[in-house]
Formats: sequence, C-alpha cells, structure tokens
Amino acid sequence: MLILGLNMFHADASAAIVKDGEVVFAIAEERLNRKKHFGGFPTLAIRACLQHAGASIYDVDHVAVGQDTDANLAKKVQYALSNPTRILNFIRMRQRKEEMRDLRTLIIESLEADPQRLRFTEHHLEHHIAHIASAFYCSPWESAAGFSYDGSGDFVSTMTARCQGTEIEVLERVYLPHSLGSFYTMICDFIGYRKYGDEGKVMGLAPYGKDTYCEQIKKLIHSKNGSFQLDLDYFQALGSNHGMQVKEDGTVELARHFSDRMVEMFGASREPSSEITQRDMDLAFAMQQCFEEVFFDLLNGLHAKVPTENLAMAGGCALNSVANGKLFDRTPFRQTWIQPAAGDEGLAIGAALHTYHSVLKQPRKFVMKDSYLGPEFSDEQVEDCLKAANLKYQRLDRQPLLDAVAAQMALGNIVGWFQGRMEWGPRALGNRSIVAHPGLPTMKDTLNARIKQREWFRPFAPSILADRQHEYFEHDHPSPFMLHVYKIRPEKRAQLCAVNHVDDTGRLQTVSREENPLYYDLIQAFEQKTGIPVILNTSFNENEPIVCKPEEAIDCFQRTKMDVLAIGSYLVLKSDG
Repeated sequence: MLILGLNMFHADASAAIVKDGEVVFAIAEERLNRKKHFGGFPTLAIRACLQHAGASIYDVDHVAVGQDTDANLAKKVQYALSNPTRILNFIRMRQRKEEMRDLRTLIIESLEADPQRLRFTEHHLEHHIAHIASAFYCSPWESAAGFSYDGSGDFVSTMTARCQGTEIEVLERVYLPHSLGSFYTMICDFIGYRKYGDEGKVMGLAPYGKDTYCEQIKKLIHSKNGSFQLDLDYFQALGSNHGMQVKEDGTVELARHFSDRMVEMFGASREPSSEITQRDMDLAFAMQQCFEEVFFDLLNGLHAKVPTENLAMAGGCALNSVANGKLFDRTPFRQTWIQPAAGDEGLAIGAALHTYHSVLKQPRKFVMKDSYLGPEFSDEQVEDCLKAANLKYQRLDRQPLLDAVAAQMALGNIVGWFQGRMEWGPRALGNRSIVAHPGLPTMKDTLNARIKQREWFRPFAPSILADRQHEYFEHDHPSPFMLHVYKIRPEKRAQLCAVNHVDDTGRLQTVSREENPLYYDLIQAFEQKTGIPVILNTSFNENEPIVCKPEEAIDCFQRTKMDVLAIGSYLVLKSDG
C-alpha cells in the first residue's frame, strides 16, 4: 500500500511516501526548487517520492493532506462575524483555499497524469492532528501525551491529545487569534526580524539580554486554566491567514504583527539590519522567558490529564530547543520524541501515517530511528559532477577518508561534508553538514566571515558521540535531531569554546553508530587526533536552502572560503585549485 502525504499551499511545502506503514522517503520542496520555505504545490517533492518508491502516481492508493479547510469552521465564522472589517478577507481566503483543495486537478496538471488511471482516495486532516501524528506515530511508544503548537493552522495554534496505539484523542484546542507562535513572531518583528523563520535566530539573541522587560512582556500573554490568552491590544489585527501570506510564486511573506501600543511602550521598532541595542536583547530575553512560562504551564496541564512520562511533540514552536532542554526540570515529562521536521513540512508524514493507522486501522510497526529520508547519490554521480566542475580530487577508502577529514579539522580547516541520504527537517545532522574544530576560539568568527555570513550572536552546534554526552553536558536525555539545548559542564567549556553559547549552553546533536555509522566514526577519528569526542556542525549552505545535490555542494564549496570538500568517497582540497 502506498500513501502520499502532502503539505501544500502552506509554508514549507513537502511530500512524503509511506509504503506498507513505513516512511521510506520525505523531502521539502525548497530543497529541490531552491526557494527557502516555499509554500506552493510540491510538484518536485512528489516526483522525488514516487521515483524513490519506484512507483507512478497511478500506483498510489491514498493521498493525505495535513490541512482541512472545514476544520473548526464554526470558530472561524464566529471570529469573522466579531471582526466585521475582516469578513471580506475571510471570504477571499476561503475561496482561495477551496480552489487549492482540488487536489485531483492539481496532481493531474503538475504530473501530467491521465485522470482515468488515478485510483487514490483523498484525505484531509486537521493541521495540528497531523503535527501530533508526525511525532507519535514515529515514536517507539504505545502511549504518550501529544502536544502541538505553532503560529496557526486550520484556525488553531495549540493542541493537546491523548495518544494510544493507533488513536489520537484531541483534548484541548487553543483557537486564534491566541497563539504562542504569534506572540514570539510579534516580538521578533518588533526588534527587526521580519522574515518567516527568523524566530530561530532571535532565540540565540535572548541569552544576551537581561530581565528589564519581563514584567511588561508578561502583560501581553496570560496563562489561564491550562490555556492562555494574548492581550490583543499589542497585536496588529490579523486576517484569517493570521499574518502569513503565500504569494503566487510560492514565497512566504509575513504581515506586520505588532500594534502601535508596542511603540508606545518600548519606543520605535528596530529597522532590519540596523544596530542591535540592549533594548532589543532585553526584549528577546523577556520573550523567551514568557514563552517558556506559558509552555511549561500548558505541559503541566497536559500531564495532569495524561499522566505519562512520554511527550510526543511537533509544530513550529517545538523547534524552540532552549525550552525543550528545560522541560525535564519544569514538568513531570521524562522522555520526549520531537518530530525532526517539527515545522509544517512534517505535516506530510503526519497526514500519511494518520491515514494508515487511524483511518485504515493498520497496526503500527514503524519507528523513525534517524532523519535520513532524502535522496542520495552514487560515487559515479559525484565523480561526474567533480569532473564537470574541473576540480582535482582524490578517491579514498572509508577509513583513509575519515582520517584525512579528521586531520584537516584538527588543523583548523573547514570541511564541507556531503554523505548518504539528505536529512529530513531543517537541521543538518551529519550528511549535509559543514564540520570544524569546536575548540578553537576563532572558529565561530572564521565560519561567519568566510562562509555563513550569520549574525554575530548566533551559536553553532556541537555533534557529540551519544555515549559521551554525560561527560560534556549536564543532561543525558539524547538529542539525535538537535532539538534540545543543555548546559555544558564547566570543566568542558574551554574545550568546546566555538560551540559554547554566551549562557554556557549548546544545542547538541547526539550521534550513535546505529543512527549514522559514518558520521559517528568521523567524530571518533577526530577524537583520536584531538581528545575531543565532539565536532562543530552547521548546515551545508550559504544563505540558501541546505544543499541537496552534489553539484550544489560543489558550487557552495567553490564560491565560499571552505578549505576542504569530502563528498562521497572523494576529497577535494581548495589549496589544490
């Protein structure tokens, strides 16, 4: 049985293919069309899924979409009627979504398919149920508490659930306009971070701030009976799209989120690219603190209803790795399984698995043990690309390649590391990574100046051998998808100075040999040369989507000041021309 899962006409459009209950391939459209956070129809991703499965669209039994325009319709109508100036916008948005919902026609046109031969059944699943499904059905657990939160989806910002076997029982919904995601985005917008996805950047700014504005920011958001409400006076009145628009070309644009009350309280908003002041840092600090307080309150309320140690979580806000790292100390939950594609691209997997388990009543057997669900390329394909780029290269066996790359990192050189199947989700996890020495005081600045061009305050991540985590970090819950931030032990901070953030934390990736044997052995080879079982890991890109194909990796290597490229079995040194 083949089920195609889709996230379409929403930020981070994507596709996933589930074969007899197993997720065999998943990819975001942005990795193929190279348009960051692309929000149109995922034609290229669908083609890639089918190609990997060795199938055509005529072989697909079910197509599941993580969006349902009929979900929560009464609440949508109620909101529109209570905001008369938004009714026309609401009607237009609904008409547009209805047009997009003609999935059969979209597939026929985008894949040039014969309508007579299509045999799939179509399913639409509410946004946040798809998020929770993407976490719970990929976890190893028979039961868990389910939690999803983001900016908005099908007029809901937050959902809690009881997950048992193949069923997800929704317990609570928080409806728009109240949204933790919108709260976070509004403050980011006010301090000059106005692009979709900038929230992750500002999370890195928060530790530079002080508690100057915590009491004032607390007035913007109130926990109440296991839920929360925003003080809407501080927020721009947002239409039914809740401040996010997918334009005709698929790019995603945010509307202004803050009202003039913010200006009255804190002064003029910061213009993008202007100097970051202490006020902006302090607002970021207060935002993160208040976000965490409400988040932990919601989780404690959920645990009271679903008393288990297991938390299955997704939604764009679940990428807040700082909050994730603290929840073990602030809630009774002891284990988390967070979907690596916690943002909206993960809806494709959630919708497909929900169809298989909850709709079709098929038993569970799949556990997502790693995130390597994208395309891979043979050494022959890689060599053709290297020849086309006129690069000098060496072909090395496995261990000599690992030794050579570890030696280059030990010397302080920056290595592009392109191996195996591409990661699913926004994090580079050792297959499409730039890797470097984590213990050189100048490495962070060097990476930013020569390749990444990132803001000065953003930290880089450590990849650590999973069995050595307890030696370097103050928490031992694994973080295979780089979704937890923990304190680095005081005696190890100098050794990890290039990945030690200003608050002495690291957003770590724990690496086991079972999950990624080649990357594990690379870190081990680096330890043999330096005594450090950790390497600095950042995404293989330069202000673009993470590289997917060999030619994209080679292009990034050539146009930046990267020293070394390790691509498949091949090693390329910039010094060799």
